[in-house]
Amino acid sequence: MTGGATAAAAPVTRITSRDNPLIKELRKLSQDGTAYRRQHRVWLEGDHLCRAALLRGLKPILGVFLESFWPAAKPEYAQAAIKNVALTDALMREVSGLESPAPMGFVVDLPAAPAVQPGAATVILDRVQDAGNVGSILRSAAAFGFTQVIALKGGAALWSPKVLRAGMGAHFALRLFESVELEALDVLTVPIVATSSHQGSLLHAQSLPAPCAWVMGHEGQGASAALLARASLTVRIPQPGGEESLNVAAAAAICLYASSLPRS
Repeated sequence: MTGGATAAAAPVTRITSRDNPLIKELRKLSQDGTAYRRQHRVWLEGDHLCRAALLRGLKPILGVFLESFWPAAKPEYAQAAIKNVALTDALMREVSGLESPAPMGFVVDLPAAPAVQPGAATVILDRVQDAGNVGSILRSAAAFGFTQVIALKGGAALWSPKVLRAGMGAHFALRLFESVELEALDVLTVPIVATSSHQGSLLHAQSLPAPCAWVMGHEGQGASAALLARASLTVRIPQPGGEESLNVAAAAAICLYASSLPRS
């Protein structure tokens, strides 16, 4: 199979063998949550993630297309990558991390680790382990104007395929730091605000500092005592319905939204 969706598209190579080295690499990237750390590359599957990456100026190093989809691929996708490959249905099912494989995906270089911005609006993740929760928190952070997320050691891998899918493109709007030691927070100049299920002032009764660094703790244990000791303010979310606690992603959305409200 040669040519492409448009004359300007990169040449496409058809792959039919599951023993092809590229297939093995793609399989690892899509199904192994930490393979991106070894390969220094990230797998983006589906239209939404691929479009989000392009909108943020990322240049894919590889476009992966279902061979039946390739002739109809939008020019913005067919022309985006340095190289394109077309896979059979069977190979795309092997490569995909989804129950129903998407017809396309991109491989992009793992973004270089930036420097922490001391005064930036920040979210600190303290051993948040569920990929869905982490991705949802990243979405809330991007939506409510937080620009960096610092994940302490012991949490979900930020660039894993599951977190990427849950983040729905938020990764590309944020400065991300993962597997960070607690001491790395020393550079922050913004006040740290922590949430707790059972202690602290009610969220709606507080004048929240802006910018600040919100702490979101482990799903079962909450934030560590060492991290709480760094907090300038501890708040709790009122729950008149009587539930013991909120899911950490739901709590994050509420807190980050509260921080985004205009100050009187």
